[in-house]
Amino acid sequence: MEIFSEGTVQSPELLAPAGNFEKLKTALRFGADAVYLGGRSFSLRSFSDNFTPEEMRAAAEYVHARGKKMYVAVNIFAKNSDFAQLETTFRFLQEIGADAALVTDAGAFALAKKVAPRLALHLSTQANTTNAYAARFWQEQGAERVVLARELSLEEISQIGQFCPGLELEAFVHGAMCISYSGRCLLSNYLAHRDSNRGACVQACRWKFELRARREEGGALLAEEDERGTYLLNSKDLNMLSHLDEMRRAGVCSFKIEGRMKSNYYLATVVNAYRRVLDGTLSAAQGQEELKKVAHRAFTTAYMLGDNAETVNEEDSQESGTREYVADVVAGGLVQMRNRFRVGDRLEILSPTDTFNKVFTVEEIADEAGTPVSDAKLVMQKLRLACPYPLEEGDILRKV
Repeated sequence: MEIFSEGTVQSPELLAPAGNFEKLKTALRFGADAVYLGGRSFSLRSFSDNFTPEEMRAAAEYVHARGKKMYVAVNIFAKNSDFAQLETTFRFLQEIGADAALVTDAGAFALAKKVAPRLALHLSTQANTTNAYAARFWQEQGAERVVLARELSLEEISQIGQFCPGLELEAFVHGAMCISYSGRCLLSNYLAHRDSNRGACVQACRWKFELRARREEGGALLAEEDERGTYLLNSKDLNMLSHLDEMRRAGVCSFKIEGRMKSNYYLATVVNAYRRVLDGTLSAAQGQEELKKVAHRAFTTAYMLGDNAETVNEEDSQESGTREYVADVVAGGLVQMRNRFRVGDRLEILSPTDTFNKVFTVEEIADEAGTPVSDAKLVMQKLRLACPYPLEEGDILRKV
């Protein structure tokens, strides 16, 4: 294998999830270079809001007007009955100017090459590309980019880059991990009759399990969970924020954040942290503190730095962040309440502008009619809020 020299250093793309149009706008505003999204069919996040064809066309126009890119997931494991509609989908993506389609299935890949020859194709992580020969195979079939399996180390990624010059390598840097090998799982099918490999995963691995073992029916218990219970299949969240330079040196050209099902607040927090660390306006240590402000599981670097036996989050399903999301800044100089806050509370600004992390004490609140409000407790109520810093539409307020 003609590999093993250090990977080419490239300027990385920050790639963010877009579960709907609002999240797409948030991702771009907080610094994403590109977004990935899905339509109402053929995407492995079928319980995300996703995009209608009309919304997807509008999304492509919105993204491209800002000099950004849009990739569309068409990454289910296809059945025979899917191919007529898949042909329509690939033709449509080419027509609206999608920057690439993310594909897993070899048949779907071949179909896309035939019916939409100008549509770039990226191989989805679901194809679990774990070696240089597989990557070269897909490159020879016409893949411009491979989204690498999460099981790879930085050393292995570097080897793939050297073995496949010209092939773009994308890797996950942050978000939920699947307990199963590259997401190939039948647990959801078995326990809830929802097919994870066609986008309907119920996330049964996140459930709290009661563990008991008996040698025979009616016999004495041989093993039983302790008083803490156990989340024996619940993976920790990936977090590579402190190792971005190493990933870049290994040849990764696109840093991918997981989370099409996550909240707008989560997306803004994570994209903002990665953008600022990449740009050098936050240190990695400061960025890590930002990531702790939103709900998350315990963090792991997974297998990027080598073998790792500590990837399961057995203690709990998820821990709350160190900040509480309380309001969105909307048009007209108003804020929209999302969680309760009061006069006297200290709020922190989440923004891509220079007001980022500015903290102020709430001294005055009023409703749209100007009536004073001391306790913002009506969900989604629009309010006027005295703030010593300039607020822009799309900013977020969080309680300290």
